[in-house]
Amino acid sequence: MITKLALRSLRHRMGGFTATFLALFLGATIVMACGGLMETGIRDNAPPQRLAGADLVVTGDRTYERPGNKKKQLALPEQAGLPAALTDKVRAVPGVRTAVGERTFDAAVLGAGRGADQAVGHGWDSAALTPYALDTGAPPRRTGEVVLDAGLARRAGVNVGDTVRIAAHGGSAAYRVSGIARPAAGRDVPQPTLFLSAPDAQRHSPRADTVADIAVTTEPGAHPAAVRKGIATALDGQPVSLLTGDDRGSVEHPEVITGGEDLVALSGVFGGLAISIAVFVVAGTVGLSARQRRRELALLRAVGTTTGQLRRMLLGETLMVAALAAVAAWPAGPVLGRWLFEQLAGGGMVADTTEFHQGWIPAMPAYGGLLLTSVVGGLLGTRPAVRARPVEALGEAAVQERWCHPVRLALGLLFLAGATALALVGALVLRGPSAAGTAGPTVMCCATGFALLGPWFTKVVTVPLHWPVRLLAGPAGRLAALNCRAATVRTAAVATPVMLATAITTGMLYLQTSAADATEQAFTENLRADAVLTSVTGGVDPTLLDTVRRLPGVDGASASVTSAAWTERPHYDGEAKRGLRIEGVSADGAARTLAVRTTAGSLADLKGNTVALPEHVARRTHRGLGDTLRLRLGDGTPADVRVVALFQGREGFESALTDVATLAPHTTRGLPDRILVRAAAGTDRQHLVSELTTLTRRHPELKVTDRDALTAQHAENTRTQTWANYLIIGMLVAYTALAVVNTTAVAVGNRRKDFALQRLTGATRGQVLRMMTVEATFVTVVGLLLGTVAAATTLVPFALAVTDGWLPTGPPSVYLTTAGTAWALTLAATLIPTWAALRARPVEAAGV
Repeated sequence: MITKLALRSLRHRMGGFTATFLALFLGATIVMACGGLMETGIRDNAPPQRLAGADLVVTGDRTYERPGNKKKQLALPEQAGLPAALTDKVRAVPGVRTAVGERTFDAAVLGAGRGADQAVGHGWDSAALTPYALDTGAPPRRTGEVVLDAGLARRAGVNVGDTVRIAAHGGSAAYRVSGIARPAAGRDVPQPTLFLSAPDAQRHSPRADTVADIAVTTEPGAHPAAVRKGIATALDGQPVSLLTGDDRGSVEHPEVITGGEDLVALSGVFGGLAISIAVFVVAGTVGLSARQRRRELALLRAVGTTTGQLRRMLLGETLMVAALAAVAAWPAGPVLGRWLFEQLAGGGMVADTTEFHQGWIPAMPAYGGLLLTSVVGGLLGTRPAVRARPVEALGEAAVQERWCHPVRLALGLLFLAGATALALVGALVLRGPSAAGTAGPTVMCCATGFALLGPWFTKVVTVPLHWPVRLLAGPAGRLAALNCRAATVRTAAVATPVMLATAITTGMLYLQTSAADATEQAFTENLRADAVLTSVTGGVDPTLLDTVRRLPGVDGASASVTSAAWTERPHYDGEAKRGLRIEGVSADGAARTLAVRTTAGSLADLKGNTVALPEHVARRTHRGLGDTLRLRLGDGTPADVRVVALFQGREGFESALTDVATLAPHTTRGLPDRILVRAAAGTDRQHLVSELTTLTRRHPELKVTDRDALTAQHAENTRTQTWANYLIIGMLVAYTALAVVNTTAVAVGNRRKDFALQRLTGATRGQVLRMMTVEATFVTVVGLLLGTVAAATTLVPFALAVTDGWLPTGPPSVYLTTAGTAWALTLAATLIPTWAALRARPVEAAGV
């Protein structure tokens, strides 16, 4: 019987159920898409291209287990390489047919007026494992010879026998094209590739005594497990990883190692937010639909239906709609997930070589979230209508319903207390960008508390707004203000989605802009250089430093390289999961090119295994001048360094300093990233750039960037890193906007009889529309004010943690656009149903 009633309700109340269907469908689709992103990040598959011909790849271990936290492995940011001598050990293992020690380095083909064509360089002995085969010419048997892939040769306009200039490992030289290679038919083409002779490849490798990996092919009939075990035994004691299948792709594309972790974290955070928002949307929509049927439910109560039966009927209706939403979300979720992945890959958040994968597993949490949303939202939304007494409900016209229940009051206060606690943690405990970790939970806790105690907060806000609205909007404003004050439960139901949209939009967007501005400010404050020299291949020859210092108008120059390290003994608990940022600099040029204010010691002593620490890092590690600190460098190498200087540093943007000659060999490229140059007193910056440009004519692999361009480039990189957050925040905001439209339209649809009674008492259609316009504006203002307070619980603590100020940074247009969009959506969702309701004759509508 209950099922029949639920089915008939679905047939005859399509408007309200359509709104619920859209809310559940979009919520399930978003969660399923986030689940696909999470599965992609967990699998972290990058199918091999260059190493597709290898059965097994031996590479250096890129994981690190911190002492005292062995359950959690961290990804090393740098590639260490393997001792070249290990190749012979692997080759001697039974079942191994070939073992090739691969040498990999960044390279570029230089052309006059054409710029640099980026490529990856290898030794010719590894070419047999790649998709490439010689098309014309011969292999590079002597030094000074190169084989280009067909694409590189075509873009450079060269053929076999021509000369081409190639940049690699901080320098450039002319090479004779000995051959041109093409990929085999049907094989995936990796990134642009060139091959050098074995001696040239060894000379251009980051470290001459190491190889990037060892590619292994097995004998026919050899058992893979036995070969793996034999290699592991032969290399016992070496920190290596043995990779097969799609895992081999991580050797070619090491960026997928950290990209997968980012994808998992991103999808988890926003998937949880989507479920939380869906509960709000469904509870509001279902609750308003149930209030619209208040007399119908009261009649059922009057003829003997119990509250349990009514609850089961209403919940059954919601679950039927949820089943339809689940069917529709099954094909839509993967489509949205793949689109999001492509956008993230295009923005640089995820390596484009990563393979998107979405199986049936992400559907399970999506459907679990759908079920949770349906049940929780249905129970919360229908509870007031179900528990109403039959006589009271049948006799009600526009009487304010009771909303305050001890459980609701306790939960609301609990969520507000949680938001307060999270805000205090963000303001007083966390420092720097890590304070953003409490942003999402703080906003949602505060928004949930406001929603549970919505009628009370709505009354608090409407009281001071009542008289200004009456004075400014005339009779329509007076009536609208009285309506909002008399029906605070209904006003709160409509204002809650506006509050949620405002809180998420302003809270999350201003969080991103504030973090980006703080990062840029920390970068510019630490930089005194007027120009910087970089290389088209990413590494600069350190021997050029003396040449730069001898140029006219140069006051100082310093080579620089950036990496990450972990403090081991003692441990600094303020460093992020990816370690403490550490910058290698030249001791005799750091003071002139970096705006570092030392409080003890001198940067001139940064030579060898030494380090300069920010004061707060030294304080927390209990280290001072002359003390020793154990670091784990980015490639996994332990290093005991002596503290030679302390300096003032912004907490949360920690960056220790060390000798560039010590740090550079432990980075993937093995070279400094750049040379920072400071102009002498009285020397114009443009004159300095001109002198450096003259130097690049003798070294065409170099590029010159002035301070303004360098700052702009850093800002662009920061915006690129936060672009993914903007994308998914925009998706959640769009979903919340649907809640605004749904809730407002359903709420207005419940008032057909009210409109008819007004018209029967003499009100015209225009007067009713003007009243609803003022009422929509009134509700929007209430939602904006509450949403602003909810966003402030995140933004104010974050501003205090990052900038020591109270206000976030960012363009005012973000808030103005949010307010304008919320008002436009609320107005449209109010006036369109009102106009439709006013089309009916008042006498007929009054009898509905």
